[in-house]
Amino acid sequence: MLALAVDTATPAVTAGLVELEQAAAGANTSDAAAPRTLAARVLVDARAHAEALTPQILECLAEAGVSRADIGAVVTGIGPGPFTGLRVGMATAAAFGDALGIPVHGVCSLDAIAAGCAPELGPDDELLVVTDARRREVYAARYRDRGRTRVAGPEVCKPGELPVAGATKIAGSAAHTALFALPALTGQTPSPAALVQVAAGALWSGGIPEPLVPLYLRRPDAVERSYRTLDRMGA
Repeated sequence: MLALAVDTATPAVTAGLVELEQAAAGANTSDAAAPRTLAARVLVDARAHAEALTPQILECLAEAGVSRADIGAVVTGIGPGPFTGLRVGMATAAAFGDALGIPVHGVCSLDAIAAGCAPELGPDDELLVVTDARRREVYAARYRDRGRTRVAGPEVCKPGELPVAGATKIAGSAAHTALFALPALTGQTPSPAALVQVAAGALWSGGIPEPLVPLYLRRPDAVERSYRTLDRMGA
């Protein structure tokens, strides 16, 4: 299956085309699925989400030598992230899905960062992932099982209020991982392959995706409404 992956939950504008192989019968999907990136674009610019994302997708299609009709599903990060940037990625994903008549799957962006850190994690590591929430706060979540299992979060809080006991490594925004006395891993933003990896089970299940609900984690933004509801209300 060819999946389009996008994420704008962080200052990075991310787009990519990822080939996902079918898991063998009876295998653990998260272990057996092997995402392969055909093309990817990442631009770190918190003010360029709206301008950059669609051109990046078109560049990926041209580089991979495929057409929009070849895409079987869309995967988008749903945050947590600031309202404006996060909305761009989710709206673009929804638009591509509607235009092509294909499913759109939302995944927690922090989950994708954790999944991308798997090669740097041992079986006993507990990973803390933090990203910039602005207002001198961070978005955070904790993971075990080499980044596959979220055990806490996502949440938003000040760095000094975030419990770190038990965490052995940290990943995410470099400016914020530096605030904690933990070994920092290389993963800073969700990669296209990691986004698809997190969604692998849902992609192959063939079921109807859950409605896209952005993770803002703050009031008044943190009202749990589907993305289509937001559009109807003109939010």
